[in-house]
Amino acid sequence: MKPVDVLIAISVAMIWGMGFIVAKAGMSHFSPILLMALRFSLTAFCMVWFFRPPPGIFKQLFWISLVSAALQYSLTFNGVRGIDASTAALLVQLEVPFGLILAWLVFGERISLKQGLGIAIAFTGAILIIGEPKLAGDLVYAFMVIGGAFTWAVGQIMIKKLGNIGGFRLITGVALFATPQLFVASFLFEQDQLEQIQSASTAAWAAVAYLGLVMTALAYALWYRLLGHYTINQVMPFLLLLPVTSVFGGIFFLDESLTTKIALGGGLAIIGVAMITIQQSPFRQRVSKSGRNIRQD
Repeated sequence: MKPVDVLIAISVAMIWGMGFIVAKAGMSHFSPILLMALRFSLTAFCMVWFFRPPPGIFKQLFWISLVSAALQYSLTFNGVRGIDASTAALLVQLEVPFGLILAWLVFGERISLKQGLGIAIAFTGAILIIGEPKLAGDLVYAFMVIGGAFTWAVGQIMIKKLGNIGGFRLITGVALFATPQLFVASFLFEQDQLEQIQSASTAAWAAVAYLGLVMTALAYALWYRLLGHYTINQVMPFLLLLPVTSVFGGIFFLDESLTTKIALGGGLAIIGVAMITIQQSPFRQRVSKSGRNIRQD
């Protein structure tokens, strides 16, 4: 890879990794689902002028958005609200083994011995993390994050069935449908939305801008540029920097602490994901091309 593209790949991982930190800070004012609704509103408004999804797949996009965005982000970021952002970023890595397992169950995709071992190591790391004593009273939040990772994987199966419509058109379509879905979910499960919007500080709106423009629009633009020039095996390993960025970001910007048990569990999770992603399966290659982390993250 060219040095400039290496820097771009590192930048994308860091942008996505810092997303958990920015979201955690943004939730000091906005409730989690409302924050995600505002995020996707901004993404949709800025991208719909340039990348419009084909009308013929609106029905599929509605359900994909409901699962992989509205439900997934509601689970993940309600979980992030209750535990450290760094811990959540480590647990979210389970989306990769979940995706591989679902691809095997649904499509009969082959799982190599190395990938199977990686799955086992990743789940062992997650077990160590949720066994950390300081999470004893917050396990519901940890399992929300894990549930979000599983829901993300389900969404990728749905995306694979949709076919390749182009990454930006897919992101735009998801944002368009996820926005009203998230606002409805916020109305049903949260309170004081208008008050939150009216009283939001510049810092709170900056968090929305980062999540909607930098983390989603800009980072995906850079990511798809890399995918257009290099193989999946060349660029995917850089995403292993994502949880590392979240961990250090949580420590330095949010004063979070990293216990030995969480560090060990997180290290195992990252090793397991590395064993899976560096030896790419066909499922992960096609999913990555059609739109990885309509989250992250």
